[in-house]
Amino acid sequence: MHNDDYTRTGNAGDTTALNTLIGTLLDSVDGYQKAAADTENSRYAEMFNARARERQQAVTKLQAAVARLGGNPEDDGTTAGAIHRGWINLKEAVVGKDDQAIVNEVERGEDYLKEKFETVMQNKDLPAEARSAIEEAWQSVRAGHDEMSQLKHAIS
Repeated sequence: MHNDDYTRTGNAGDTTALNTLIGTLLDSVDGYQKAAADTENSRYAEMFNARARERQQAVTKLQAAVARLGGNPEDDGTTAGAIHRGWINLKEAVVGKDDQAIVNEVERGEDYLKEKFETVMQNKDLPAEARSAIEEAWQSVRAGHDEMSQLKHAIS
């Protein structure tokens, strides 16, 4: 799961790391929207839609940070080479509209996203601008991870 782009210093490495997070966050927005559309539980749908909106705000702030650092902000999910597997599996889980399967896949996606953020945040050489944007997005990631983990355990 480790990629040299996370540990490189300098502008290119900073914007690459931020764009990786943006792509993964965009995947989570799509995943939450898909989960909301496919669950028959209105409480879960509201929870998933709220999380998707929050993640979109985090994406916008990270994109602005990339632009301020002179980079070209990611705007379209992760590339084929680094697809966020947790959210891709969601498509298969929702075929039967099984809420437990949906929540399990969302939670797995959250684990993946949390790991990506933790890896990037270990880079001590990120400029303050990038670190500030990442730490703000991290609040959403951590809250989403914890919420989905609690939901998974509640319905297991």
